[in-house]
Amino acid sequence: MLKTLTAVAALAVASALLLPTVSQAEETNSVRVSYADLNLTTHEAQTTLQRRIAGAARDVCVIEDRKDLEIAMATHFCRADAVARAEPAYEAAIAAARHGSVTVIGAALIVSAQ
Repeated sequence: MLKTLTAVAALAVASALLLPTVSQAEETNSVRVSYADLNLTTHEAQTTLQRRIAGAARDVCVIEDRKDLEIAMATHFCRADAVARAEPAYEAAIAAARHGSVTVIGAALIVSAQ
């Protein structure tokens, strides 16, 4: 029973952390990053999800990579911010996976740029 309550609590926390990102995504450029195929209890899967998040940040921060320092810095900060805003959902997904009793179908998080 305690495992079930812990699993429900972890799922609620993950949902609560994801909802603000989803509402922000309506106003910004965003990409859905799926992790339904990953076992987030392993380091390899966590690294794979981090790579997916970084790739999504490159997609949502569509600022031309030119040699202009101002544009290059804006691109860097946009991408770093997008990854940082996805971090709470990433951490919640890993925490939920570690409890082992939660099976999430269609699991994903949102990476967005403001």
